[in-house]
Amino acid sequence: MQPNLEDFISKIEDEFEEIKPGTLSPSSSFREALNWNSMNALIIMAIITSEFEVVIGPEDLKNCDTVQSLFD
Repeated sequence: MQPNLEDFISKIEDEFEEIKPGTLSPSSSFREALNWNSMNALIIMAIITSEFEVVIGPEDLKNCDTVQSLFD
């Protein structure tokens, strides 16, 4: 099954207690939605790897600023 943006957003919202479900959009800054730190970066990378079978490295993550750019 091909991942879609809605599933991606839902996985992020489910993983982080500080994000109220339904509040993230493609244009949201995931760093602003989270208390951004290195642990959250590792969690995001793990979600992408385990749920979507895509490996994203720290440099890739650093170059993303919105949920949409992270999904792409």
